[in-house]
Formats: sequence, structure tokens, C-alpha cells
Amino acid sequence: MRNPDEALIVIDVQNDFCPGGALAVAGGDEIIARINGLMDDFQTIVLTQDWHPANHASFAANHPGAAPFSLTEMPYGPQVLWPSHCVQGTAGAAFHPALNTDPAQLVIRKGFRTDIDSYSAFFENDKTTATGLHGYLTERGIRAVTLVGLATDYCVAYSALDAARLGYGVRVLEGACRAIDLDGSLAKARTLTQAAGVIWAA
Repeated sequence: MRNPDEALIVIDVQNDFCPGGALAVAGGDEIIARINGLMDDFQTIVLTQDWHPANHASFAANHPGAAPFSLTEMPYGPQVLWPSHCVQGTAGAAFHPALNTDPAQLVIRKGFRTDIDSYSAFFENDKTTATGLHGYLTERGIRAVTLVGLATDYCVAYSALDAARLGYGVRVLEGACRAIDLDGSLAKARTLTQAAGVIWAA
């Protein structure tokens, strides 16, 4: 059992990010058994869930002529335009059926504001709009977080950077994550997070 001041944060293990989904991460479902096993080691467990309206500004389909995975500029900076995914209330937005959701005390939904994307479990992409997770963890006396889930180089890495910035001890279990690795994004994520003090473990 991990120390009671450490939480397990499970990032976006949803159907659309697993094989067959709208924005599938290769091998995304392969990590679920390990994540389920990890839950026995933590007293505090949080799940995050991407939860977009159909008209979300980060969807390429909502930008006429734009190709998926192209870049556009938003008021908060560059934004990848994604295939439509994790649309509120759809099967794709649901947690993967193999994921054990029962032990979780909290589900954080993110990306539900139409005009701003949200990778991190702590802040939306403007880096100021909070999800409420930090307040919850503070109330629970949490000082360290272990991050697992999808995708390593986006929502996991952004969550790790924000957690480090907020003063948590941060560990990413790479073997319990899978990456998109878009144009070298995995190597960049590892470099940035390690520079911020995040520990990467197998």
C-alpha cells in the first residue's frame, strides 16, 4: 500500500482513446489490467474523463477545410485540431468497460467548455481555468500523485507538468500509459516533465 498522502490519477481510459475508437492510441487497452491492479495500492483514486460538446473548437470538423492533426491558433495559443472524439453522452466518451471504476472516489470531466481544450487533469489549456482537482487533493491531504492512462505525451504529460507546478511529487508509470507520439511529442513530453522534476518509472 502506498502512503496515504499519495493519489492515483487515471487519465482518460475511454473507448475513443482505445483501439477502434475515434482517436485511438495504439495499445491503449493493454494498460487496463495493470491500472486495475494498481488501484489496490492507493487510498485515493481519481479518474479523468474527456467530455466534449459536439461543437467543440478543438475538433477539425468544426473548422471548414481543416485537416485532423493540423494546428490552429486559439486565444490561449497553438491548438491541435483533433478528430471528433469523446463527445458527451456517446459510447466513445464512456470509460473502457474493462476499467474498474468502482474504487474511484472522484471523476473529473474536462474539455466541456466549447471554446477551450483541456489536456491536464488540473487546468484547461489556458493554464488558468481550474478543474477543481487541486482543491480536492488538498482537502484530502495529498502531497504526491502517480499518473497513468492515455495519452502519455498529451493528457498525462500536461497533468504531470501542472502537478509539479502545484508542488506535488509526481511519478509517471510509463508502462501503464500509451502515447500518440505525434511529430516527436513523446520525447518532448519526457524532456519537459523530467526538467520539471517528474519521475518516470516503468
